Parts: sequence; structure tokens; C-alpha cells
Amino acid sequence: MKFGIDRLLADPDLRRPLEGRRVALLAHPASVTADLTHSLDALVAAGLNVSAVFGPQHGVRGDLQDNMMESPDYTDPTYGMPVFSLYGEVRRPSGQSMGTFDTILVDLQDVGCRIYTFVTTLLYVLEAAAQHGKSVWVLDRPNPAGRPVEGLTLRPGWESFVGAGPMPMRHGLTLGEMGLWFVDQFKLDVDYRVIEMEGWQPEAAPGFGWPPERVWINPSPNAANVNMARAYAGTVMLEGTTLSEGRGTTRPLELFGAPDIDAKQVIAEMHRIGPQWLDGCTLRDIWFQPTFHKHVGQLCRGVFIHAEGHAYDHDAFRPWRLQALGFKAIRALYPDYDLWRDFPYEYEFDKLAIDVINGGPALREWVDDPAAVPGDLDVLALPDEDAWAEERGAFLRY
Repeated sequence: MKFGIDRLLADPDLRRPLEGRRVALLAHPASVTADLTHSLDALVAAGLNVSAVFGPQHGVRGDLQDNMMESPDYTDPTYGMPVFSLYGEVRRPSGQSMGTFDTILVDLQDVGCRIYTFVTTLLYVLEAAAQHGKSVWVLDRPNPAGRPVEGLTLRPGWESFVGAGPMPMRHGLTLGEMGLWFVDQFKLDVDYRVIEMEGWQPEAAPGFGWPPERVWINPSPNAANVNMARAYAGTVMLEGTTLSEGRGTTRPLELFGAPDIDAKQVIAEMHRIGPQWLDGCTLRDIWFQPTFHKHVGQLCRGVFIHAEGHAYDHDAFRPWRLQALGFKAIRALYPDYDLWRDFPYEYEFDKLAIDVINGGPALREWVDDPAAVPGDLDVLALPDEDAWAEERGAFLRY
């Protein structure tokens, strides 16, 4: 199969509209061709006039390991063009940076979750392009989490840098398809096109979204593999809690834990409360010691989520519900546990992080209600999921 970048490089007819135009590139470390050449190098070698580079959260080079660390602007040391950060002094492209190009190529590997900030960065780029009369091309890449839809729809008034619009947590679109939805949803008058992939089969085993013949490269420092991408729609919620999501270990966002929980008991309680939400994966109790971030230097007991191996069932696996069940089990075992982390999250200062992440308070309220059962959360989420599955149909390209 071919990703969008590979098709663009292989087909002169696709590149022809870029002749005589200044081209910008929005990229990160996973922006590579099939032979692992970075897209910037490949586009320059193909003769395009690359006049500027933009970087999302964690930067073009992906050098900022921790979360919510801003990147500066700089000059590319190889080619001498400006590199603008969209996660630093600004998160929306400035008028000055918009003046450096005619067409921007967006070549970002996404992980299929609303909260992954590349989604919102794409919206901001589209809005700026509409304002300044620029063209936006997405060089499409797979959604490694595949097509399944899960989670509550972001509620009005809860828009943020991790919530670009009314979609569920696990949206099941590629970034190119998401751009089509953005243009329609926000009625953007912008020259937008998708350089589609060739041969992507999102329902095919064993990748179920990620073609196994392609090398996985971290799109952000803590996105280490496909298992993380599959689990992320649930484990990202840990950022709004006092539980470790495994930052400071080699397998972040595939696990959760803390020094003061009994992981075996948590797993058993999850099975007692909602065994139907544990299908399609394997939970394993572990020990880990973070080298930075939450509980740094402390020995933690935790739960590792294996959305892989012989027990993995792509259609049955529901990471958002699974992680919600983990919170519910901890609340049941330790009713007074200080679970919700109160700190400014992604530039939101007056809301709990867990609510910003979920686009509203409903999940937290379900966890904290001793009388609430899994069916109560299903009553809230299932209509949202069904509505999105229908709405997104018009924008699917594969």
C-alpha cells in the first residue's frame, strides 16, 4: 500500500498543481516515506519549493518527552527555512507565518483519538488558511486504531485544544477524512484536498488499521507502538487523574497504576463490576517505577492493557469503557481515593482536567456515583456513538 506522501512523490501529476508555488510542510518525526526518508527531505529532493515548516505538539523533531511542553520557533539547520511551532507562543498559525507559503502539506501520523492535539491543529490550520486564502493538502495516513467509534460526544461549551468539535473520543477517521468533516462542520471556505492512500484496508487483520508491513515511528514521544494507539482512547484519561499513565517508563499510555493500589484487586473488581467491558484484550498486573512525571522514583502497582496477541478482538475491544471501569473499580475499592487531578490542563484553567478530556463532566460523575452501573454510562454513550457513526459516513474515503 501507499501513504499519501508516497503517492505524491511517485506521481508527477499529483505534484503538478504545486509547481511555481511556495509549499509549507506540517510534520513531525513520523512524517516519513516508505523507505523512512523524512518527508521534508523527500519533498525537497523532489524539487518542491519548500519555504517553511510547521511543527505540532512535541515539535518537528519530537524532542520534548514530557506532556504540555512548548516548542520554540527556529531556523532549519539543513535548508535554512523557518520552522514555526504550533505548540509554543501560538497554537494557531500567525499572520506572519501564513505569509511564508501558498500551499501547506499536512503530513501527520494521527492515532485516532479526539484528544490527540494534531486533530485540533489541523482545524486551526484550516481556519487560518480560509482567512488568508491558502490551500491545505492532507497527505493521508492510516488511523492505527481503525474504524471503531467510542465515547461521549464533546458537549457545547467544552471546546478546547483537546476538543476541536462535537465528536466522540474514538472517532475512527483518518486525518484527511477529519479535514473533510471540519470543512463541512465549520463551513470553511478553503481550498482543501486529500492525497488519499492507496490500498489501506482498515478492517483487515492483523493490523486493523495499521498495515503491518509499515514501520511504526513514534508520532509523539510517548506513542511507542500500535498497542498504545489502540488503548489511547481510554488511557489518555489518566492524564486527568493522580494515577500514573506510565510516563517515565518505556510503555506509557498502555498501563495505569500508583503506589497505593492493589492491581490484582483492581482487575478483580473490574471483572465484578463490568465484565462485558473487558472483552477483546488481556489485563496483566505489573510493577513499575517512573523515572519522571507522576510518582517519580516510587514503586507502583499497575494494570497493563494488552490490545494485542491471540486474545485481541478488534471489534470487541472498548478502551474508553475499559479505562472508565478501572476508575470505577478504584473508587469502589478505595472510596476516598484522591483520583481527580486538579491542575491547568492544555490551557484550560477553570475546569477539571478529566472533564476537559471527556468534553463534559458525565464520565467523572458516573465514576463518582456509587449507585451508577455500566448500563448507565451506556445509556449516555450509545446514542452519541450511533449518531457519529452515521454522521461520519459521508466523509469516509476508504
